Amino acid sequence: MSPRAAWRLESLGFTEVYDYVAGKQDWLAAGLPREGEIAGLPRAADIARSDVPTCRLDERVGKVRERVHEAGWEECVVVNDERIVLGLLRAEELGEARDDEVVEDVMRPGPSTFRPHVHVEEMARFMSRHDLDSSPVTTSDGVLVGMLLRKDAEAAAHRLHQQFGAEHEQG
Repeated sequence: MSPRAAWRLESLGFTEVYDYVAGKQDWLAAGLPREGEIAGLPRAADIARSDVPTCRLDERVGKVRERVHEAGWEECVVVNDERIVLGLLRAEELGEARDDEVVEDVMRPGPSTFRPHVHVEEMARFMSRHDLDSSPVTTSDGVLVGMLLRKDAEAAAHRLHQQFGAEHEQG
């Protein structure tokens, strides 16, 4: 929206007006509110698990491993103080690393991430095709939203197919 349009909306009494220069795709990728006909369809951020364990670069693997297992997870997202994703410790790294090793030395750096606005059907297909059990979901500036599990994406996609299949048969 142009600055002129934003000012016009304010003059009409709208109190929450934003001049979002980066554009619609970046707005959606940041996980900001969406509206319209397909706004209600589940996206990656809607089903990503925000309770995924996180750790810092300088932590010892033994302490992280213990915390991860206590939380019922097999992986940990390495983040900085602003929750920017820096790496991953998957089950393999957690299982093979010595307790006294530092996370930074054993993590998988710069993992692939997905944006919050990606539809669950697209995520389920991609994760299945590439044999990914999980993937971090981040905003466009790299802030962790949560961990999307393939089983959750596939279940949500299945529910969506059932819902739209039933609506299609009725219509």
